[in-house]
This record gives sequence, C-alpha cells and structure tokens, in this order.
Amino acid sequence: MTDLPAQAATAAPTRSYAQMIARRFVTHRMAVIGAAVVLLLCSSALFAQFVAPHDPMAIDTTRRFLAPFASWTNPLGTDDLGRDTLSRLLYGGQVSLTVGIVAMVTTMLTGTLVGLAAGYYGGIIDNLLMRFVDTLLCFPQVFLLLVVAAFVPPTILSISLIIGLTSWMEVSRIVRAQVWTLKEMDFVQASRGFGASNWRIMIVELLPNIMAPVLVAATLKVATAVLMESYISFLGYGVQPPMASWGNMLTNAQGYFDTVPFLAILPGVLITFTVMGFNFLGDGLRDAFDARLKIDP
Repeated sequence: MTDLPAQAATAAPTRSYAQMIARRFVTHRMAVIGAAVVLLLCSSALFAQFVAPHDPMAIDTTRRFLAPFASWTNPLGTDDLGRDTLSRLLYGGQVSLTVGIVAMVTTMLTGTLVGLAAGYYGGIIDNLLMRFVDTLLCFPQVFLLLVVAAFVPPTILSISLIIGLTSWMEVSRIVRAQVWTLKEMDFVQASRGFGASNWRIMIVELLPNIMAPVLVAATLKVATAVLMESYISFLGYGVQPPMASWGNMLTNAQGYFDTVPFLAILPGVLITFTVMGFNFLGDGLRDAFDARLKIDP
C-alpha cells in the first residue's frame, strides 16, 4: 500500500507567486540580456563621476577630433572642442536616463490615476476622461513635445515633466480596462459592503491587482522617454550645451558626420542599446506575469 504521507513529504514544494515570476523571467533569454544591458548602463551613469577619466566640459582645442583608441588619455577620442568623448557619453547617459526615469514616473502616476478614476466611476466621468485621452492621442507625441518645449525653459526637470505629461494616455487605457474588469469582483464588493471609501477601494484593493501590466508599461515608457529626449535634444529644444546628453551630442556631431562619424555613432549606439534593453526587459516582464505561459517544473 502506498505511504501517502511519505509521498507528500517527498513531493516538490509549491513555488510562491514571486518564485514563479522569477523563473518565467530567467527563462526569457532576451529579457535577461536586456536586464543586464539596463543594469550596465544605469550603473555607468550612476557612477559617472568616478568612472569618467575627464571633466566632460573641459575644453582642449589642441586635442580636437582625436580618433577612438588613438590615445590612452582619451580612449574614445575627443569632439570638436577637444572634450573627452567617453566622459561626455557617461555624463550624457546620466542626463538621458534621469530624464527617462523621471518621465516614466510622471507618466505612470498620471496615467494610473486617470485610468483608475475612469474605470472605477464609469458613466460621465469615464466618458469625459476617455474623450480627453482620445483627443490627445490625435496629436503625434513629438508635435506635442515641441509645442510645449518651445514655451518652457529647457531643464532636466522641465523636459522630464513635458515628456511624462504627453505620454500617459496609453497607460490610462490599460489601467481603465483592468479596473473595469476587476471592480465587480467579490473582493471589491466585500470592501464596499464593509463601508470602504471609493479611494480606499481604488488604492488598496484595485491598484495592487493591476500592478503587473503597469510595471510592464513602466519599463517600456523609460525607453520611449529616452528616445523622446533624444528627439527634442536633436532638434534643439532639449538639454542645452555645454551639458551633455546623448541627444545633443548627436546634434553637435551632425556637421562632422562625413569626416568624424564616430561622434554621432557612439551616442547613437548607446541610445539604441538603451531602448532595446528596456524593451527586452518589458517583454520579459510581460511574459513572466502572464499566467497562461507554461514552463517546465
């Protein structure tokens, strides 16, 4: 006769929800690569002042246009004013990633609040908010960015807020759809029956249950914000020289692309890796939170 208690004792332990998500994530190879790229870029930006070999604004006109690997003191060469390219890339990453993260936080806060209110209250509030969202979505984001940026002094904070406040509409739609599905479930009805306020139900009951798609959207929005910062800096409305960002480094390099292409290629490659890294990370998180994804035990 089979010894059921012994058999149960030797059975594999049940994984927690967090362990299942982690296991799904690490099986997604591109997501792991993306996470490694993001970690490397964020670490280099965070510790730029310790890693950069020179002051990124220090000018030395006797060392203009040094090629990469032509000098030990300037391993990635110098620009048109003799400034060290590696140092400017590191500090430029600090600016671009800061803009990306602050813009992402602004986007997620605005979109989540609008989506929660629209999905939970419904009716005229939902109609008004969603029609406002539809109106904003009629305009290309770059157009909105340029219109607002033309009237606002360009600082890191102002650029971050402009990008964040012109890119929250898709997030609000995602949150609204999730809340619309969850608000009639038993746990919400029970909270309402116990006298919980609407804001308590939205923040305590509904918000934790929609965090999975919100987290996925957040990683993708960082990539979008970095790209938007590069757009407006390239067009002259972003972070202004002599402060470095990857976007304005591309702007400064466009006049020398035929003769000194590395000045444009290096920041362009970093922008590409940043966007790819965050996109791969977002794809991995989306698959990890997808309960329909089957993995081997």
